[in-house]
Amino acid sequence: MSATVSPLIDAAALAARLHEPQLRVFDATVVLPPARFDGDYRPASGAPGWRQAHVPGSQHADLLHALSDPGAGFGFAMPAPQALAAALERLGIDSARPPVLYDRADGFWAARLWWMLRSLGVAAQVLDGGWAAWQAAGLPQARGDAAAPPAGRIVLRPRPEAWIDRAGVAAIVAGQRPGSLVCALPEAAFAGRVPTRYRRRGHLPGSHSLPARRLLDADGRYLPPAALAEAVGPWLATAPRPLVLYCGGGIAAAADALALTLLGETELALYDGSLQDWAADPALPLTFPDAG
Repeated sequence: MSATVSPLIDAAALAARLHEPQLRVFDATVVLPPARFDGDYRPASGAPGWRQAHVPGSQHADLLHALSDPGAGFGFAMPAPQALAAALERLGIDSARPPVLYDRADGFWAARLWWMLRSLGVAAQVLDGGWAAWQAAGLPQARGDAAAPPAGRIVLRPRPEAWIDRAGVAAIVAGQRPGSLVCALPEAAFAGRVPTRYRRRGHLPGSHSLPARRLLDADGRYLPPAALAEAVGPWLATAPRPLVLYCGGGIAAAADALALTLLGETELALYDGSLQDWAADPALPLTFPDAG
């Protein structure tokens, strides 16, 4: 993966590249309403919204089904690298041409796909501010299905350290493995004060709270580096590595991963499945009080 590719691109820069025949742009939106009660989990495809209006030439990237592992036991699971690469190639993604990713929500879905690609060794960029930024700039929009691009070719350079499973997280909780647990959920969800989409409320013992939305400005763009460092806080300097990022389902945590990457962090791992996976086992601990 080229180290020269920035994780972010702004709307004006993307608009200036729309004429490039090799450009690949993807809307990664999934519709996931807030929980009305504990266990209220209702994900739906973002494809209908993409068909209504999208960046010209873009395709919909289906994180709900086509780009997930249906046998994992939790939603949006990272597929095996070879299976994911094959699905991405069918979408036209190519290692030689970094795609641009966006979503119609808060940018977390685009960050999730960015992290998935990064873990394969494939560079990509996220449209800073997403669809809202594109609309606010008054840029062109398209409707309906787009012609499928030619298949791409992905040269796999897997980074297995980009992910951690339940057993690895349990070892950190038990003090048997180094690492710092970082929760990307909003503070109210971290403290268990609001309904959860999953089996149980709370957070992993010993977690640090770093809500993903704290890392964005009022327009949904990532904060500039100095403001981003201030928002993250001084704990980062002394936190044991790796930083193990989680949330409800491994989506908002990817936005934390992108923000921390912007700050130069390299020792990051995302807990795939996150609380959706952890809370499903009643024997595993969750805590409510603010861990600070």
